[in-house]
Amino acid sequence: METTEERIEIIQGDITTLQVDAIVNAANSSLMGGGGVDGAIHRAGGAAILAACREIRQKEYPHGMPVGKAVLSTAGNLPSKYVIHTVGPRWGGDDEVARKQLAEAYLNSLNIAREKRCRSVAFPAISTGVYGFPKEQAAPIAYTTVADFLRENDLPKKVIFVFFSAADLETFRSCAGIIGE
Repeated sequence: METTEERIEIIQGDITTLQVDAIVNAANSSLMGGGGVDGAIHRAGGAAILAACREIRQKEYPHGMPVGKAVLSTAGNLPSKYVIHTVGPRWGGDDEVARKQLAEAYLNSLNIAREKRCRSVAFPAISTGVYGFPKEQAAPIAYTTVADFLRENDLPKKVIFVFFSAADLETFRSCAGIIGE
């Protein structure tokens, strides 16, 4: 049986090209696309993702999706089956609330993946771009939340952290306390 650490993979790459059951989108509360990974996922996935997000907004979150929540949509033209959209917190300083909300964004995404019987899910670094969450503080929150979840759940079998740049990958590894890989 694989250990929790063996179920976590950390790579550099483009999340929109991964063949996994679900990718996680670091979305904004409008769910209508934006910059960074959010924009890349919407562009690569095409109109089907935007249409699904519009429907979610109308039915579930007419005033915008709250921070820490997560929802599922089609993956459109992406090679994954699903996109799990989650809204991470904006960093405003030394903020315990933001830390808890970041953990909730990962946890709620993982719960959706488990409920949909996803065997594999890929995460970007949530909130570390335009939302300004310090990468050095986000990394241990992300890694610990995922590792704790995997210790208690059979699914997903594999969680992949995907970083667009080598520098972000190395920051994540060092700040999450991961040696080698």
